[in-house]
Amino acid sequence: MTSNPDIVIVNEREYTRPRAPVVVICCDGSEPDYIEAARSKGLMPNLERIIAKGVDLRADSAMPSFTNPNNLSIVTGRPPSVHGISGNFFRDRASGEDVMMNDPAFLRAPTIFSAFQRAGASVAVVTAKDKLRRLLGHGLTFGDGSAVCFSSERADRSTLAENGIEGVVEMVGMPVPDVYSLELSEFVFAAGVKLMERMRPDLLYLSTTDFIQHKHAPGSDGADAFYAMMDRYLGPLDDSGAVVVLTADHGMKAKHLPDGAPDVIYLQDVLDEWLGRDRASVILPITDPYVVHHGALGSFATVYLEPDVDVEDVTRRIRALPGIHVAVDREEGCASYELPPDRMGDVIVISRNTKVIGTRMADHDLDALDVPLRSHGGLTEQVVPFIVNRRLRDLPQHLRNFDAFAVGLNHVAPAAVDA
Repeated sequence: MTSNPDIVIVNEREYTRPRAPVVVICCDGSEPDYIEAARSKGLMPNLERIIAKGVDLRADSAMPSFTNPNNLSIVTGRPPSVHGISGNFFRDRASGEDVMMNDPAFLRAPTIFSAFQRAGASVAVVTAKDKLRRLLGHGLTFGDGSAVCFSSERADRSTLAENGIEGVVEMVGMPVPDVYSLELSEFVFAAGVKLMERMRPDLLYLSTTDFIQHKHAPGSDGADAFYAMMDRYLGPLDDSGAVVVLTADHGMKAKHLPDGAPDVIYLQDVLDEWLGRDRASVILPITDPYVVHHGALGSFATVYLEPDVDVEDVTRRIRALPGIHVAVDREEGCASYELPPDRMGDVIVISRNTKVIGTRMADHDLDALDVPLRSHGGLTEQVVPFIVNRRLRDLPQHLRNFDAFAVGLNHVAPAAVDA
């Protein structure tokens, strides 16, 4: 505990109250190569200005390198071992059911937003997909004007009671975008600029979707259009006088063979062959309702085994498979990658650079993959941008994406704050 009124403690980390608004942008799936390609073509002049007066760093994401675990790490300042959100799905051992972790009841730690609101600060959160909105807004109180939290996906349904704001579409001046579009993320940025003008929150969090990054490689026309769009909104956010921290939840890599077919290890098929059907169960935490993005194929999986199956033997055999980067038992995996043990299987598996992990070949509908697969989840998608429009001091030795609010609040050099 601290009696210092200028300090807010959240999940055993201290945060200094902001002297200027702090904006954290989580650009979903933003592999550093995307930004570098766009910059090399002169498509991001506002970002160039930001970097010139600030810093251009790299950080590690939380594992697995998926959207929900990392967004919740960023907004709690802690890894999944603390906040509990280790993916989109886990196996409930008591019921044997596969459970989706979109409900805030699964969140085990308060957010930075709720703690700052209780301390008298104003907070605004805009996310692309509604699947994240309830988690990000958990603990916020709406109705007094101090907090807003809404998604692009359901912007036209925002209410004062549930989101702290109404008339979002009119405020932003854009129609509700299609969920599979660049505009879903653009709506997030446009809303952020409007909220900074009208509300000027102490903390502003903007979280996009990685539809474009799943579909387009760095330097492609589709990717360049996205980063040029983002740059147009970085300008006014920087001009507002806010401290702006730009990071990502995870990177993104090509996961396909030379002929364009997905490069998949169908691990459930392998285990069925080794052990017999229903002796092991592969859970893919990337699985969500948006299969157009990735076909439920990512580079991280966890395996639940029947009690009489030899965990050490299965782990050793998985580790020997071509394309496997890591295969470890639950205890070692959770210690190494800061994961909640009760939401992991008996074996934790991570595939190598171009590989993804599937269950059974017959269970994956890949018809929606109209371009060669790009995905994430592994250690090779852990490095993300960490760009700040201020000079910094006393940074953590190992910079993580979930240090974003701590850096924006605690590590800006004094002269930069006063400027």
